[in-house]
Amino acid sequence: MQNLATAHIQKIFKPRVADSNKGTHGHALLIAGAKGKMGAAIIAARACLRSGVGLLTLNVPDAERAILQENIPEAMLNFDTSFKKEWQSYSAIGIGPGIGTEEKQVKLLTTLLDNYQKPLVLDADALNILAKNKKLINKIPPSTILTPHVKEFDRLFGEHSNKQARIDKANKEAADRKIIIVLKDATTLITDGQAGYSSSSGNAGLAKGGSGDCLTGMALAFLAQNYT
Repeated sequence: MQNLATAHIQKIFKPRVADSNKGTHGHALLIAGAKGKMGAAIIAARACLRSGVGLLTLNVPDAERAILQENIPEAMLNFDTSFKKEWQSYSAIGIGPGIGTEEKQVKLLTTLLDNYQKPLVLDADALNILAKNKKLINKIPPSTILTPHVKEFDRLFGEHSNKQARIDKANKEAADRKIIIVLKDATTLITDGQAGYSSSSGNAGLAKGGSGDCLTGMALAFLAQNYT
């Protein structure tokens, strides 16, 4: 299994050209963190940078800026929540880790879905907001990546009695909505409704807070670098 995975990665991997620069590898915007949950922003940001993004801007609460500037000096910071035009300049946007589900976050996600037509990475509290405001699901841009764990998936798409029912639903929702669903579990399913991958390489060490934030950062970095 490992050899097959390695062979597949080698086929799609894009080696860096010697004369490339930071602008060549995408500019990602990560909207993450809130008071008491800035660890989510730090973990996701570090993963994004380690996964090769050229530039990273973090949108975080102004009051929490110090912890980011001390821990992620490579990232630029942004504190605006209404920068509709500026959003278009980013190669990819990820939102959700640790942001909370208060009304201001609902408005922020709604504004983003109304004004940004490129694929997004939606995780954590962004998924929880969608689950509480299901009409927003229809606004998700095509090729957006959703990364729910099992409970988040059921909150979004209804309760499921067993794993196979959940997999069938993930395939259907991905196909109908033209999105990518990463259904996180001991064996993770990645599907766009037409083709799917099953990853059995996880282990119980991932069963802790922060693992999903790391995955969000990685997915955002690859999306910003034009990986499909």
